[in-house]
Amino acid sequence: MIRIGCTTFSEHGRLVDRKSSKLFEYARYFPIVELDTTYHFLPKEKDVRNWLTQVPDNFRFVLKVHQSITTQGALPEGMTLEESLQRFKEAIAPMVDAGKLFCLLAQFPNQFKCTKQHVAYLGQVRNWFPEYPLAIELRDQSWYQPAVYSSMIDFMKERQLSLVVVDQPKRLSTTIPLDLTVTNPAFALCRLHGRNDSGWTATGPEAKNLRTLYRYNEKEINELSTAVRSVAEHAQETAVIFNNNAGRDAADNARAMISQLQLNYEALNPNQLALF
Repeated sequence: MIRIGCTTFSEHGRLVDRKSSKLFEYARYFPIVELDTTYHFLPKEKDVRNWLTQVPDNFRFVLKVHQSITTQGALPEGMTLEESLQRFKEAIAPMVDAGKLFCLLAQFPNQFKCTKQHVAYLGQVRNWFPEYPLAIELRDQSWYQPAVYSSMIDFMKERQLSLVVVDQPKRLSTTIPLDLTVTNPAFALCRLHGRNDSGWTATGPEAKNLRTLYRYNEKEINELSTAVRSVAEHAQETAVIFNNNAGRDAADNARAMISQLQLNYEALNPNQLALF
């Protein structure tokens, strides 16, 4: 099955003709969402349970692991690593038990380069989440160099890690290729960030918004749809997440891909108009 959705559920106001959207409204259109709140803050079990009440049975979540796990931030104040991991797992347990966790996502920064130390660290991350579906996104081209690529792919396969299929700007020497290799046949995760060459390397307070300020055109959606079909041939479950939402384009692009792939999602949340 191919599930297509977006990052966050609140930033897609175009779906409901408002500035922001609620999860139950988002779930009328898409069968999956990626949440990054868990990257910034440890989730609370009551919030997780609330999310579950707003979505249908076939809905799935991609949850980012906390930033301390991906070397991008400190541990939550007053906690050890072990305590942080335990708190995270306890909070998401209702989602896991309900079968609604598609995967955990560990997104590593450009600074996380292919070194022996970092390879060992990836192995440790797997050890911290041994029983969870875990996707790894690498953003530095050093992991994709011919001298190490085959070994990197073997490493992912041996540990049942799903290497994220990433679409990034194409004209920069620092970005990674659109690699369709599936390293875990149980599931594949594709993340589409847009192709804003100038914005991708922006710095300063507006950098985050500029990085994903991009709207895929029809030709690009068609090409990416073909790529997704190829990925889905090698995975039992495939998720596609549009992260190009600085200009609120993600939902439109996601719906365009759903149409292109002729996907018909049944049992989504009902549209209110359909009740009358």
